Amino acid sequence: MPEENPGHRPAIRPANLLQQFLLTHAETVEWLLAKSGAARWGLTRARFARALQRSVEHHFRGGAQSGNPAAAQVVAYLKTLHAEDLALACACSEGNEQAWEHFVREYRQELHAAARAILSSRGTADEAGARELADSIYAELYGLKQHGEQRRSLLDYYHGRSKLSTWLHAVLTQRHIDALRAGRRTESLEGKDKAYVAETLRAHGTPVPQDPDRARHLAMLQEALLEAFGSLSPRDRLRLAYYYVQERTLAEIGRILGEHEATASRSLERTRRELRHQVVRTLRAKRLLSDAQIQLCFTYAVDGYPFDLTRALSPEASEPKREEN
Repeated sequence: MPEENPGHRPAIRPANLLQQFLLTHAETVEWLLAKSGAARWGLTRARFARALQRSVEHHFRGGAQSGNPAAAQVVAYLKTLHAEDLALACACSEGNEQAWEHFVREYRQELHAAARAILSSRGTADEAGARELADSIYAELYGLKQHGEQRRSLLDYYHGRSKLSTWLHAVLTQRHIDALRAGRRTESLEGKDKAYVAETLRAHGTPVPQDPDRARHLAMLQEALLEAFGSLSPRDRLRLAYYYVQERTLAEIGRILGEHEATASRSLERTRRELRHQVVRTLRAKRLLSDAQIQLCFTYAVDGYPFDLTRALSPEASEPKREEN
């Protein structure tokens, strides 16, 4: 038997990483487990924790958040996840029949509606085409290859960062773009397309649609959002700036603005509703977009939205200017 190199430290096994994650975040995992309702799908604590761990790894890998995050950062992130949706995705990936029945009952019509919106944005909407697009991802969600061979379910790439319905809409959008690309080329691109999508999913947790119309939709959304910001009161703009730009807690915002933490929370929620309402009204009235096209704007903005809120919502720009004597 070869002698072990004393200078070489063996890699930590995945099981040990999961055990370490469970030990460090036991209280949060238990809280999320109860919140998710995972028990109704027979989902084990270890399986759900593995999904949480994977989500954390994706979130803190690369970019400004790379490195070893502090435990408090991980807990704060975990509490933002859509735990119930994540538990359902895990159970479906495990092949739980009750979970799949629930998924089909709750999301089949939503998938069809999303498919209609995608096709409508390109002027090719028809019920048969929408149903075909929506049904096209079921094999991948089930984890079946073309000839019935088992493989990893696409749902394993869902990390709970967005709602499951939003993630499914993004997957459908990407699949539609892949189909258009493949139709324009003479060579078979099935392997390349699948490799591209898999890598995108692994890197971002959700697909990033590369639709040629994406930039145009985002530009319209940005213009409408800037206009909506301009309609807010200085205090509402300042509250948004503290929360989204400076990343202050609700308690800190309350102390700065002289209001209770609960008031700050309610005010932020009210402002978000007002912003969305104003943006939708602007896109519908000035850009003459349909409801489906407006929804597509929001879908494109879910992941990797390129609009920098720092300048639009900087507290300095929101605070009243003091006159110099």
